[in-house]
Amino acid sequence: MEDLKHSAAILSPHPVRSGSLIGWRRCMVTAPSDAVYVVAPNVPAMYELHFAMPMPGAILNCINTRLDCRTFSVLLGHAESMLLCSLILDAVSLFPLADHRPILVLIASDKEEEEAANGQKGLKELSSWPEFNSMYESMVDRGDLGFQWVRPESKWTPMVLNYTSGTASSLKGVVTVVHCHRGLYMILVDSLLDWAIPKQPIYLWTLSMFHANGWCLKWGMAAVGGTYNCLCKFDAWVVFDLIERHGVTHMCGAPMVLNMMFGGSGNRDGPLKAPVRIFTEGAPPPAAVLHRIESLDFIVSHSYCQTETAGHTMTRAWKPHWNRLPADERARFKARRQGVRTLSFNEVDVVDPKSGIPSNGTGRPTGKLS
Repeated sequence: MEDLKHSAAILSPHPVRSGSLIGWRRCMVTAPSDAVYVVAPNVPAMYELHFAMPMPGAILNCINTRLDCRTFSVLLGHAESMLLCSLILDAVSLFPLADHRPILVLIASDKEEEEAANGQKGLKELSSWPEFNSMYESMVDRGDLGFQWVRPESKWTPMVLNYTSGTASSLKGVVTVVHCHRGLYMILVDSLLDWAIPKQPIYLWTLSMFHANGWCLKWGMAAVGGTYNCLCKFDAWVVFDLIERHGVTHMCGAPMVLNMMFGGSGNRDGPLKAPVRIFTEGAPPPAAVLHRIESLDFIVSHSYCQTETAGHTMTRAWKPHWNRLPADERARFKARRQGVRTLSFNEVDVVDPKSGIPSNGTGRPTGKLS
């Protein structure tokens, strides 16, 4: 949380809204560890809440917006304080009457709020819901700008709650050590160092903010005074337009996003006006995809990320002299060289799932990440 204060003092962003939010939120909290559930796409409110909710001691839980309504209702059944949402109205209606129903604060677009003010159906009907409290912007307006941040009792105090993926109807919530204040801080500093992110980057949110808290880059980019461009839904044509108009320098995405980027490049006359660094995680992108996307002047960095660790744990240790290799060979190198632990992890290895014996480092054996 100090990253926001540091950047505010130097670069003068607008932390006032987060301060106003925590003043309102504090009035709703009965215990410092109350959970706040957020269901929203990549909108500015989602970014603000990653600072505003931990400040008074609440635990933030960002839920996957791609889940079906019944799975939503299962997850929301765990809530005991309130819910901030934009896409979950049907799920709230699935709650049994006897169950605790969370307070509803609706994050809406300017267009939706204008339609509600003009008496159109939709948002206006929410005012009759017993759970409905207010619109998000109204919540900000009612906040206390003088409210002081509440520091965590210790560095091990939980800060976020994330749900693991799975096929069971009742998903299992996990809070691991890296979801405490100390763990998240280590991950964000790790990311800034490993990816060599400079001061005041211009970042495009193509990665879903709910996914492992945006790989901790919401807090990390604030630490270096980054400028955000929020993208609610991925569209390659829109991405290229935003890159050119706003001078985007950094972005993230799964390997599939790289392929979609090339497919949406259209009839471009040449590469980008300036190189853009793109971070991708998960399975290494195929060499052909890397070759195509780098031909447009994207610089690809690949790491391995887990929900349980809130960010990347292993990276590709690229050596400068490999840049002199032919493009095809360089792409093959990037596609297959992976598995170097990042600085904040003491040890990472692939072990045999039965014997626990570490792999030989050749990249051929399969096993369990340990």
